[in-house]
Amino acid sequence: MANKLKNKVIIVTGGNGLLGKSIISKIHEEGGICINIDINHETSADFSTVKCDITNTDSVDKAIKSIFNKFGKIDGLVNNAYPRTADWGNFFEDIKFDSWQKNIDYQLNSYFYIIQKVIACMKNKNHGSIVNMASIYGIVGPDFSVYEGTEMTMPAAYSVIKGGIINFTRYIAAYSGKNNIRINAISPGGVFNNQPNQFVENYSRKVPLQRMAKPDDISPAVVFLLSDDSSYITGQNIAIDGGWTAI
Repeated sequence: MANKLKNKVIIVTGGNGLLGKSIISKIHEEGGICINIDINHETSADFSTVKCDITNTDSVDKAIKSIFNKFGKIDGLVNNAYPRTADWGNFFEDIKFDSWQKNIDYQLNSYFYIIQKVIACMKNKNHGSIVNMASIYGIVGPDFSVYEGTEMTMPAAYSVIKGGIINFTRYIAAYSGKNNIRINAISPGGVFNNQPNQFVENYSRKVPLQRMAKPDDISPAVVFLLSDDSSYITGQNIAIDGGWTAI
């Protein structure tokens, strides 16, 4: 075991998901104390898991307060949760305005709220690192050709949310630097998750490295940004995309 994150108390939202599991595993490998806050489990006695609905401000308040009271500090936060409505994935013409509003509220606004609450805890120790999970589609427009031959599409709200997260990351970096709180974003390319074969083929054909990402391609960069190895890096967005945004 290495010790890049030794004794650092780090919250990961949505830790039960594909990327979340890999991120948590890497944090543990580096000696970190990881708290997985997710709506799909109960709070454990050791606080390794905390039940929390990040779209509910009361739930977030309760979770952050209990974690801070337990450990006396919060050193890191990884905003990884991906809440969305049941109709997520509709084509643009079929998106209901109510759904559009809810998804932006669920994702973009929940990032704002949990960051605000965690930064209040970090300021007490005058240090901290936050990593926001963004996307290549917060940087560039989608290439709809990769969806040809499938029933998939790129949800319109996704690009708005991820683009907003990237620039909000810059705002918080500028605002919180005086408190030695760093915040960066990571923009993964497409991560393989048993998508239809046609999509995987289309995607792999376009990306320079000719394959989709694996979760373990992404999580080491999260650890790096949480660690003191990145102590002079803030306000940045790192694309881990196999070269997608380079062409």
